[in-house]
Amino acid sequence: MTDYCRGFEDLTQEIHEPDLPLEGDWPDWLSGTLLRNGPAQFSVGDQDYNHWFDGHAMLHSFRIGDGTVSYRNRFLETQSRTEALEAGEIVRSEFATDPCMSIFGRIMSVFNPKPTDNASINVTRLDDAHVALTETPIPVAFDPETLETVGVVDYEDDVDAQMATAHPHVEPDTGRIFTYQVGFGRQSEYQICGIPPDDASRTLLASFDVDRPRYMHSFGMTERYVILSEWPLTVDPTDLLLRGEPFIENFEWQPERGTRFRVLRKSDGEEVARCTTDPAFAFHHVNAFERDGEVVCDIVTYPDASIIDELSLDRLRSDDPSPGTGNLRRYRLPLNGGTPSSHVLSDERIELPRIHEDAARAQPYDTVYGIGNRVEGDFADQLVKIDVDDGASETWYDDGTYPGEPVFVSHPDGDNEDDSVLLSVVLDPTADQSFLLVLDADSFTERARATVPHAIPFGFHGQFWQ
Repeated sequence: MTDYCRGFEDLTQEIHEPDLPLEGDWPDWLSGTLLRNGPAQFSVGDQDYNHWFDGHAMLHSFRIGDGTVSYRNRFLETQSRTEALEAGEIVRSEFATDPCMSIFGRIMSVFNPKPTDNASINVTRLDDAHVALTETPIPVAFDPETLETVGVVDYEDDVDAQMATAHPHVEPDTGRIFTYQVGFGRQSEYQICGIPPDDASRTLLASFDVDRPRYMHSFGMTERYVILSEWPLTVDPTDLLLRGEPFIENFEWQPERGTRFRVLRKSDGEEVARCTTDPAFAFHHVNAFERDGEVVCDIVTYPDASIIDELSLDRLRSDDPSPGTGNLRRYRLPLNGGTPSSHVLSDERIELPRIHEDAARAQPYDTVYGIGNRVEGDFADQLVKIDVDDGASETWYDDGTYPGEPVFVSHPDGDNEDDSVLLSVVLDPTADQSFLLVLDADSFTERARATVPHAIPFGFHGQFWQ
């Protein structure tokens, strides 16, 4: 088995290490907690999940301060996981896995659906709770100190949806959360909701009917607008109920529809622009901002939706994995109804993109960070830093290791890269361990690392709280 495949094996051990071994020059100002989320168990009994996105969620905490780094990991004890462990088999449908059901079971699932609460994608704050997120509108709260699961957060509203983004936006000046949702039905509906910073109630800011919803993992936001990027991966909602296929397998690639962008005004939900351009697919928006009568929207794109199949566990565990990275593309969306344009910003491939959110979110910006590819035919094996103005790039790699999403942490006395750092959890399959990497944001060189006593499976997203 190729070394990187260690990142797609089960981790069932839960530990608390109060003092990890440290190397290098730890910044004395770096204090806070990095909380990360991702799948860690990819099988139940003798059944395997089909896709990287489907494994049981595990939280990982790195608490940094006073010259020490502690580590704790714990499964998110969801109903999806609890039912599966009790039954000894997969019980609930996930993104690309459908449990084996009898015909009667399939019929009953239509009348009594059990959407997954396996919140394995991201973490955020909701009201006064830390929550884990997935693509169903079922945030799961947890204790940020112990990582113990608290339970599902019940929204205090009557908004009805079956799918939601795991990438909400926080408005910098108000703390209000913006999220995108889909309500599936005879007449499906896109929804944009706002959530106050001190509440768990969604307010419907915009909604509009759609016959064939498109799969959108994330969306964009500027100071005044929300941007929906409708990639031509569409679904007939009745198929979700009647076909008995895993969720994503009900979607159909229809390139003839092109990619449609909708620009919605945040203040009143009014659609101010709509334009269509060439077909493409994406998981992650990077950033968006307004300039010269246009919305500029940077996104990591792929030529089509085949990347979804490429991230199946069978493919990722093979000797021919997907590189897991795409192209950084800039879309220019005119607000006056003109023709949109796009171009690739850099030759460097990238995924799991992050920016300096506090300073650059919804504003013109200079730099994006992410994972990338150094060795052809390998899974993502380096970190990249791309200048969005001229496409120039820098890379960090350590032979034989596989870094995860880099999270920007700014120096408390500055708003730029000076003395700021990036945090990434890096898998070292040879040592059968992972380590927390501290990378200097300016020079893109290693400053320090803290070694974890076990290998951490490849995760998705995390946040740093000071």
